[in-house]
Amino acid sequence: MKVSRIHLKDFYPFLGEEGRDPFVDLYLPYNLAEMGRQDQKRAAMVVCPGGGYWICSEREAEPIALKFLDMGLNVFVLNYSAAHCRYPSQLIEVAALFDYINKNAGEFHCDTEKIGIIGFSAGGHLAAHYSNLWDDELLKNRFDATYKPAASILCYPVISTRNAHRGSFENLLGHFPETEDEINRFSCEKLVGKQTPPTFLFHTFEDQTVPVQNSIYYAEALADKGIPFEMHIYPYGWHGISTSDSLTLDSNNDKLPYISDWVIKVKRWLNVLFDLKLGGI
Repeated sequence: MKVSRIHLKDFYPFLGEEGRDPFVDLYLPYNLAEMGRQDQKRAAMVVCPGGGYWICSEREAEPIALKFLDMGLNVFVLNYSAAHCRYPSQLIEVAALFDYINKNAGEFHCDTEKIGIIGFSAGGHLAAHYSNLWDDELLKNRFDATYKPAASILCYPVISTRNAHRGSFENLLGHFPETEDEINRFSCEKLVGKQTPPTFLFHTFEDQTVPVQNSIYYAEALADKGIPFEMHIYPYGWHGISTSDSLTLDSNNDKLPYISDWVIKVKRWLNVLFDLKLGGI
């Protein structure tokens, strides 16, 4: 497996403005020529960690990459601009990464028809935002082409200005959305339409940081617009639970490993959606 890090500003200099330095950790399994797979094309996953748009959480970065590597996917973990970097920096950085992957798909052995995105908490907002605004003029004005994710996976995501995680929106915008235009632009359930990809959602009922209603609002919008989705709401577990196994837990609470089942469910979902031909799941 090839593991490397690239700085997006090296390929898109405008992303380095105002001291920003978004970077990507690439995890690329080798194709096994011994097994006649030297020309194999792999599905890929873009990972957006959470962190309230203040940081990019480590527990939602490499541990997530390891789960998708186990499925045979290429994985690209985006450490997007946070802290005092405001919208639209993060959305543009996701678009740049999709552009970079597509332009280097031959080298990476990527199947460009099977590039998904997964996000956690505020990273879930970013993933949902891009999943709905990938063809927005804001992005079309900066790139020769923009790319629709083939799948959108949202894990305890910040979605709405209703039942909101105020800190995420305040870090993203510098203030909480107040006008109708802002609410409509940043509440992702209001953006769902025919451009939205198939979606997988998971949340926990006990989440006291980002209430479970966020996922429910989004699922309702998907249903209303006829977008296929799968959703799982677990009765236990706090916010930021990530893989809910030994990779990311420091607790022996017997209820929490039960939630790690979401990874198996994602595998099954992607196996059907991407025709990955994964046996035994």
